[in-house]
Amino acid sequence: MTSVVGVEKQKLEKPPLQIHYLGDRALRQGAKRIAKVDEDVRQLVKKMLQTMYSADGIGLAAPQVAVNKQLIVIDCEPDNAANTPLVLINPKIIRQSRELCNAEEGCLSIPGVYQDVTRPQAIEVTFKDERGRPIKLKASGLLARVIQHEMDHLAGILFVDRVKNSLALTEELKKQGFSLQAVKPIA
Repeated sequence: MTSVVGVEKQKLEKPPLQIHYLGDRALRQGAKRIAKVDEDVRQLVKKMLQTMYSADGIGLAAPQVAVNKQLIVIDCEPDNAANTPLVLINPKIIRQSRELCNAEEGCLSIPGVYQDVTRPQAIEVTFKDERGRPIKLKASGLLARVIQHEMDHLAGILFVDRVKNSLALTEELKKQGFSLQAVKPIA
């Protein structure tokens, strides 16, 4: 499946969009559905991909660049030129496995902070692609984790909100100059 949004997987000196960091209000707002997939949306996808590659990321949600839209870009293999990035517009998880998986996560909006987060091992998600076509995708492992992590952004949730080890989290946040007050723990 080839993307209609052609972007070279390279670091740009000046990425087109600015990533916002923990503590910024833009990260805590619920994103709005995209009514129509048009050229403006595709341009945003292109800029988001360029920004994600420039920051060495594998996923980026529109709220991270202060765009209040349900749009995610993902590329779990940024070093593989043949791997097409995934574009998810208005994604919705319709199934998730009972089997949970605990793994380390990081976030472009919280650089330098890495903590374990428990999430379902596998999911099934529906979304529209950059052409506006409806897609249903089954994902497991890293891809499932990245989709869930990025979808959390669309709901104003950050991975640090899901971290159970508050002592380790507090230490990491302090080390990187972030405030614990910016975390909103999920029960």
